[in-house]
Amino acid sequence: MKKKQKKARKVKTQKELDKISCGSAQLFPTQLSTEEYFKCPIWFGDAPQFVDDLNKASDSYIETAKKNLKKDIAKRNKKFGDRGDMGNVFHSTTLMGDPNFTQLTDYIGATARNLLGEMGFDLTNYQVFTTEIWVQEFAKNGAGHHTLHTHWNGHISGFYFLKASNQTSRPLFEDPRPGNMMNLLPEKDKTKITYASSQINYEVKPGRMIFFPSYMPHMYAVDMGYEPFRFIHFNCQAIPKGVLNVVQKK
Repeated sequence: MKKKQKKARKVKTQKELDKISCGSAQLFPTQLSTEEYFKCPIWFGDAPQFVDDLNKASDSYIETAKKNLKKDIAKRNKKFGDRGDMGNVFHSTTLMGDPNFTQLTDYIGATARNLLGEMGFDLTNYQVFTTEIWVQEFAKNGAGHHTLHTHWNGHISGFYFLKASNQTSRPLFEDPRPGNMMNLLPEKDKTKITYASSQINYEVKPGRMIFFPSYMPHMYAVDMGYEPFRFIHFNCQAIPKGVLNVVQKK
C-alpha cells in the first residue's frame, strides 16, 4: 500500500493574512471612551524621621540573626568553598512588642487603614492591626534575594527601608492577575509602563516606605553586595470586630 502523502501546508503572505485578520477592518469609531477597572495600587512615600533610631534598634536583631546562621554558613563554606555569607538573608524575630518600633508600627497600622478605605472598602465592622513586622538584611558578600511570593491572610503589606541605594537590591512587583499572565503577548517597549507591562520595580533609599495589597506577588532582585541593604517588612490585616468581641455603640 502506498503511504498517503501529507498535504503541504499552504504558506500565506502577509497581505493574505491581513484580509482575514483583525487588521482587515476598514471602518473605525471616531472616538472610543476608556474606563479602567480592577486596578491594583502601590503607594510609596518618604518618612526619614525613623531611619536613624530604627537602624540602631535593629542592629541587635541582625547580629542575632547572623549568629544563628553562623554554623550553617561555616558548614557550607567548608564543604563547597569559602564564600563568606554570600546568598544569605538575615531575618530577625518579630519586632512586635518592642517599644523601639511602636511608633513605626502605629504609623503603619493607621496608614494601612486609610489606604483600605481609599480603595473603597467598608471597615465599619473591622479593626486593622499590624500583624507581622520584622527586619532583615542581605548578605555582605552579595547574592541575597527573595523569590516571588505573596502574603497569606493579610490585606496590606509593605516595606520600610533602613539601608538602601541605587546600588542595592530593589523590590519587583508582578501582575497579580493569573489570567492575564497566562495569555501575555510580547511588549513593544519594556522600558515603558503600559497595559502590556507584567512587572514593575522601584528604586529605594533610606526612609522610603512602600505599601501594597498583600495579594500582590513581589520579589527582590539579587543584591550584588556593593552597599548594605536592610529593610523592615510588615503585614496588616483587617479583622472583624465580632471576632474581637467588640461591642458596637448604637
